[in-house]
Amino acid sequence: MTSMGLDEIVFRGINGMAGRSSVLDWIGIELAKPGNLLYPILLAAAYWAWVNWRECLIGGAMLAAVVGATDALGTQLKGLVQRPRPCMTLADAHQLLGCGGAFSFPSNHAANTAAAAAFFQVLYPKSGWIAWPLVAAIGISRVYIGAHYLTDVVGGWIIGGVIGGSVAWFLSQRSWFRPAMGSAAEETQARTVT
Repeated sequence: MTSMGLDEIVFRGINGMAGRSSVLDWIGIELAKPGNLLYPILLAAAYWAWVNWRECLIGGAMLAAVVGATDALGTQLKGLVQRPRPCMTLADAHQLLGCGGAFSFPSNHAANTAAAAAFFQVLYPKSGWIAWPLVAAIGISRVYIGAHYLTDVVGGWIIGGVIGGSVAWFLSQRSWFRPAMGSAAEETQARTVT
């Protein structure tokens, strides 16, 4: 009998549920498909543009850069850390979508979604009640489908959260992004929008 580390125990606990429920399997697979986030992103962008087209234009470009940079950093870290995916090292891992690339740490899905959620949380604090549960569900789905250990996901959340939150904070301090309000009426309007 081999001794298991905590990461492997948690992985087996979550991934061990795969294949037992067609509903959970479907949810795990759907959350793993990046294309399924396209419609919610487009709806959020349309609302953002309707509320404040200027912030949407600047913020949307910055958010795209943040997610792109986070993804690139995650890919570089995978090459440096070279941690094999659990589906490559554990013979009994349930693979619902195949194993994926060779390396596991960090989860780019987790990093990218956390970067976007932190970005919005800093700029629009009320967005957190929608964004963070989705980030958590997507992260746990990565373990459920057999692609990552939980520490890969948590590492991705930390990396993405720091990058997304930092860039959003920097952006919020710039008058060209969010000009200072000139009157009490404008200030009231801004508070009701965000």
